[in-house]
Parts: sequence; structure tokens; C-alpha cells
Amino acid sequence: MTSRKLEKYELILDAALKVIAENGFHGSQISKIAKEAGVADGTIYLYFKNKEDILISLFQERLGNLVGMFHSSIKESSTAEDALRKICEIHFTELENNVNLAYVTQIELRQSSLELRKAIGLVVKPYIELIEHIVERGMSEGSFRQDLDLKLTRLLIFGAMDEVVTSWLISGRKYSLSAQVDKTVEFFLKGLK
Repeated sequence: MTSRKLEKYELILDAALKVIAENGFHGSQISKIAKEAGVADGTIYLYFKNKEDILISLFQERLGNLVGMFHSSIKESSTAEDALRKICEIHFTELENNVNLAYVTQIELRQSSLELRKAIGLVVKPYIELIEHIVERGMSEGSFRQDLDLKLTRLLIFGAMDEVVTSWLISGRKYSLSAQVDKTVEFFLKGLK
């Protein structure tokens, strides 16, 4: 993609994120997204097949960026405990700083069709696998219990962080999400050690 096309693509994704967060997926028409992006309705179809394609692309791009941040941060981590803390910090801080992304990932995803959820599940899979690798690392370092079920443990960690973000949104964001990192990681470590 040329830089101009890439710029327009990103502009449309940013607009879609805002429109879907404000109106919900089902209440967001292509025309609203186009208007927010400052492009003609037809321009959207030069980049995306339909509204579902926009949502999937949004997840691929934004969650892909998050997973990239996770990978970079754990390379700098000296232990599995530190890596788990970094993942939690990034997860909470990035979603706290981008409420629209938090709303779309936490609320809208659950109201989407089965096919759409499956496609988005493929985007989330590398994140869950990264958590599994951190747990494996902790087990090999001897800092985590050896009897942990890797598949279940990775889902419990991901699910707990996911629920903390959802509860924060549902509460009206009355407290700092990033301030929950220490308590969340402490909870994880008590179960993992």
C-alpha cells in the first residue's frame, strides 16, 4: 500500500473505532464511518468489503500492535514474573488510554455474530499463546508451580485481565484501570507459585 493509501486506511480504521464505540457495531453504518473519516461512502469499499471486514481489520491492526508491544516488553524482562507484570501493565494502560478500543474489544466483540467472533478469535490467539509461553518460562525457571495446566492457566490469566477491563468500563471508569496492575499481578502470582 502506498503511504497515501495507508494513511486513508488508518483514517478509516480510526473513524470506525470511534463510531463503533459510540453507536455499537449494529448501530454503525458505513456512511457514519465515512463521514467521521471525511471520505465518501464509496471510498470505504475501496479498502474494505463490508462493515464486518472493517471490524476484523480493526482488531488485526490494533490488537496486532498490542501483541507487538507485549513481545517487545517481555524481551526486556529478566523473569517470567516480570514478563507477566509487563503484559498486565500494557494491557491495562493501553486500554485505559484508548477507551474507544477498550469499549469495542470488551463490549462489541461479545455482541457480534459467531463468524465474526471466530475471525477475531484468530487475532487474539497470538496473545493467549504469548501468555502460555510466559507461564512455561516461569515453570522452567522454577518460579511457577510445575503442576499448572498450561492451556487452562493461560485462559484464566487472559480472562481475568479481560474481566477487570470490562468491569472498569461497566462501572463508568470510576477508578484508574492501570492502578489495578499490582493487585492483579499479585493475585496471579499467588496462584502460579
